[in-house]
Amino acid sequence: MSFRALILVLAFMLSGIAHSSPVDVVPRDTVYSGDGTFFEPGLGACGNTNTASDFIVAVGHGIFDSFPGATANPNNNPICGRKLIATHGGRSVTVEVQDRCAGCAGAADLDFTEAGFEQLASLDVGRLKNVEWQFV
Repeated sequence: MSFRALILVLAFMLSGIAHSSPVDVVPRDTVYSGDGTFFEPGLGACGNTNTASDFIVAVGHGIFDSFPGATANPNNNPICGRKLIATHGGRSVTVEVQDRCAGCAGAADLDFTEAGFEQLASLDVGRLKNVEWQFV
């Protein structure tokens, strides 16, 4: 094999690797908007057990299920472990995706632990409208 042919083969192989990474295809500047609620966590869709004091979030099933690289096994979804920053009413919180919100009506809705929700509003509020968020 000639040197030129070897370079072309390597370039082809590397281009496939670069484009197959889900992290590379999710723009960090995309801002989502949805409702924010809170839940009592346990064993989440990502395969980890969390508590109400953890700063984690369940993402609406529409985004969770269609996240680049998602498979039938939610434990292997590349969204798991991704951090996002959510903002509402001039307050913000950084949380880690550890669950899928099956009960969320909107694809971009977020279901926070109590600790995460309380960084945005009192638990007495119950539901926040127009929570803006993006991956960090």
